Amino acid sequence: MTTGLEKEETPVSSPQRWAVLAVVSGSLLLCGIDLTVLHVAVPSMSRDLRPSAAELLWIVDVYSLTLAALLVTCGTLGDRIGRRRMVLSGFLAFGLASAAAAFATSTPQLIAARAALGIGAAMIMASTVAIIRVVFPDDRERALALGVWTAAHSVGATIGPLVGGLVTQRWGWGAVFLVNVPVIVVLLAVGARVIPESRNPVPRRWDLASVVLSVTGLAAVVYALKQIGEHAGVNTVILITATAGSALLYVFVHRQRRLAEPLLDFSLFRERRFSTATLCVIVCFGSYVALLFFLTQWLQQVGGYSPLMAGLALMPLAGANAVGAVTAPWAANRWGNRGSLTGALALFSAALAVVALVGDASHYTVLLAPLLAAGYGAGIVMTLGADSIMGAAEPERSGEAAAIQETSFELGAGLGVAFLGTVLTAAYRTGLPSVPGLDADDHRAAEDSFAATEDVMTHVPPDTAADLLRAAQQAYDGGFTAVAGIAAAGLAVTAVMAAVLLRAGADSQAGA
Repeated sequence: MTTGLEKEETPVSSPQRWAVLAVVSGSLLLCGIDLTVLHVAVPSMSRDLRPSAAELLWIVDVYSLTLAALLVTCGTLGDRIGRRRMVLSGFLAFGLASAAAAFATSTPQLIAARAALGIGAAMIMASTVAIIRVVFPDDRERALALGVWTAAHSVGATIGPLVGGLVTQRWGWGAVFLVNVPVIVVLLAVGARVIPESRNPVPRRWDLASVVLSVTGLAAVVYALKQIGEHAGVNTVILITATAGSALLYVFVHRQRRLAEPLLDFSLFRERRFSTATLCVIVCFGSYVALLFFLTQWLQQVGGYSPLMAGLALMPLAGANAVGAVTAPWAANRWGNRGSLTGALALFSAALAVVALVGDASHYTVLLAPLLAAGYGAGIVMTLGADSIMGAAEPERSGEAAAIQETSFELGAGLGVAFLGTVLTAAYRTGLPSVPGLDADDHRAAEDSFAATEDVMTHVPPDTAADLLRAAQQAYDGGFTAVAGIAAAGLAVTAVMAAVLLRAGADSQAGA
């Protein structure tokens, strides 16, 4: 988060400016890839590490949750200690965490490494936008640079499943993290030479208590949510954890309202367009990232796809998403932000409803049209939602609005996978039918996850193993249908809210 007062210690020439943009955009590309690169590798990783259903969700979304929780904090620290120092430290942390994840031999090690990746990504993302604002003083050049910077993260998240499929099929799941290391080495070497140091001469106050409250509260709530899915119900521990986490988050929000310099300025949410646009971004991006994750599992475990084929199967969805992002300004100019957001959310919802009703993992042609519609609608919502968040805030508060915008994307990704993953886990556990010849202990073990089912299949008779595989595929297919249906309902409700709360007279016009 920045103010108009910046201290730039090194003059930046024109060629150096574009070199800086290449470095920071390359780092954002990596951050985006790591958001989704593990999705395709999950089946093979699960066969090696045998995580429980809740542990698997932690592996996938601890990255985005850590990133969301620390974005604003790292931005404030970067303003204080220097953005160049923060970004280079983030490069180093990201590279070391990638190596640790690649060579992890247990589930706790991989979860810890993924959390460290989120910390490194937060250090990178929080400072790169401020660096761009410093090194590009010209408004036109700065707008272009910010567009490239934003697109880099989106492209990374989009191609992540394909990269993961290519690498996993050839070198194994650990290699999806190892490919980061040489890229980070180059970015670190070039960045140390070209990125100038800058800091805010009047930095915002860093409130440690707010950081602890937000991180601890969010972790407790998400933990309770995952445990509900694993235990197919609520017990005393889950109830206490959820209550404590909610209380910590309440105290966090109350504290922000009292501080002169809050970590997150919740007063912005008094503006109806701002709060509604933020909700649209969280629900849409959460549904989109969850769709990427669960589609890759569904196609491989139910449809029999290889990791590479599963990654390729998502490319129409990703391509349509890019087209939606590019054409969003045209849609806003024609129908306004409210009409475009409402229509795009409704399109995304309808597409997921079709997937839930007629989707078949063994017949990709049935999935193609709804995947194209889902990607296109999501691309429009993400672009215009971000535009509405910034447009609803006063110009002098653009820094706070940008911080909330970035956080909402990452928080949406983490919460989307956590909530919908809990739904799928519970649906799979309750939907796994009895299998003739399978004893009670093996059936309880198979209920834990699809990977656990494959483990049970190794020590039961072939006929029982075949029946168990069909039962597990049936249960996972039912869980995926439930996830798609609930996501469709959530998007439909959000579309109605957008139509009602985003007043036509207050529409902002999207820029090119």
